[in-house]
Amino acid sequence: MSPRLVVILVLTGIVALSAGIVTWNVVQPRPARVSGSGAAAARPASETERREHREKFFSGDPDRNVRGGQEMKPRW
Repeated sequence: MSPRLVVILVLTGIVALSAGIVTWNVVQPRPARVSGSGAAAARPASETERREHREKFFSGDPDRNVRGGQEMKPRW
């Protein structure tokens, strides 16, 4: 092998290795934080916020009649 070819192969290897390391650091997921690890805890929602959330997402629209709606037909 010629010295020029050896230098090119070594430089190519170094570039490939550094690209692999950078890719590994970017793609690798960060570890999840453990509860109580000093991270700031989210403040608890007040009772009115909890009640509004329940009313909005779980009770539906009180003015809309959903009992006598169209039933789903089987696809067969």
